[in-house]
Amino acid sequence: MPYHKNKQQAFQAAQQGHKQALDANAQANLVQGQSSYGQELKHVKEEVNEAYEQIENALEVASDSQHKQLTQFQQDLKGLVDSVNNEQ
Repeated sequence: MPYHKNKQQAFQAAQQGHKQALDANAQANLVQGQSSYGQELKHVKEEVNEAYEQIENALEVASDSQHKQLTQFQQDLKGLVDSVNNEQ
């Protein structure tokens, strides 16, 4: 994902990345215990890593209100990672 200098574009990219990571995790939870679970976890990891990168880029140009929301996105992703790690 290209780096965005525009505050709104950067925030929207981070917001979309956050949503995709959460969606990937929800999909992995649906197939837990099935043979495709490992592949789904790999996808979750990729989405989380991409979301973290987008959030970090957005934090560089974020307004105060965006900064607060982006920090919450990071906390959400950390909770997701901790949850996945505890399942393994």
